[in-house]
Amino acid sequence: MEPQDLTESLHKHPFLNNMNEELLKTLTSCASNIVLPEGERLFKEGEDAKTFYLIRSGRIALELPGGERGMIRIQTVGPGEVLGWSWIISPYRWHFDAYALERVHAFAIDATCLRTKCETDYHFGYEMLRRFSEVLERRLEATRLQLLDVYGNAPGGRGENY
Repeated sequence: MEPQDLTESLHKHPFLNNMNEELLKTLTSCASNIVLPEGERLFKEGEDAKTFYLIRSGRIALELPGGERGMIRIQTVGPGEVLGWSWIISPYRWHFDAYALERVHAFAIDATCLRTKCETDYHFGYEMLRRFSEVLERRLEATRLQLLDVYGNAPGGRGENY
């Protein structure tokens, strides 16, 4: 069997759905195919955000230190999803810890390469910003729902009457 072209493989990821071929080739020049074993840490809060990931298979946990409670899992990212938006917002540092819950296949996109391409090709930069804005919107909505779940019916909270 012949290896599949990376551009063709990337085109199948939902994040890149309907991206035109020229822009996809620009992205591909910053991409690599990776496999992460179960338990591998991808990044730690405060480290430089040098990569973002398009998950093909497997799951990745995002966690925050919770003091005496230990690490608190805030989200699990899986197939078809994007991991990492910190590469696009200065000072380009991770806000969480992330590790593979199981074997993960993903595309790793080099952030420095991608930022350079976004700055030199405004059409490409706008397209990436548009797509990441959609990711951020979904994450904010998920956070809002989590907060409602935790605090929505708490004493003194507004609950269902809000």
